[in-house]
Amino acid sequence: VQLQASGGGLVQAGGSLRLSCAASGRTFSSGVMGWFRHSPGKEREFVAAIRWSGGNTPYADSVKGRFTISGDKAKNTVYLQMNSLKTEDTAIYYCAGTPRRLILSTLREEDEYDTWGQGTQVTVSS
Repeated sequence: VQLQASGGGLVQAGGSLRLSCAASGRTFSSGVMGWFRHSPGKEREFVAAIRWSGGNTPYADSVKGRFTISGDKAKNTVYLQMNSLKTEDTAIYYCAGTPRRLILSTLREEDEYDTWGQGTQVTVSS
């Protein structure tokens, strides 16, 4: 499986962007897709995740209420709608996936994900 992330760019604070992550090859029909981000000087951190089987979609506290993760199973694509962007959201955003059915408590753990996309840069200016 390959993951292709897109949709990043430069936006002013308060603006919006929608990231997409398209899966090709064998797809994660019953697994999990997630978004992580890496800012300079920081460790890569969890942003949001979605299970194709349904259930709760966890978010990092820093993005809760502003970001929304969704998926289109027919297109094998996961989206991250980012609203009310802040300068601290500036980062490279990575999508990741696994075919395994993860329990809720492990969705935030990057080690649980088998496949990673190449990342897309999001820059929020003040």
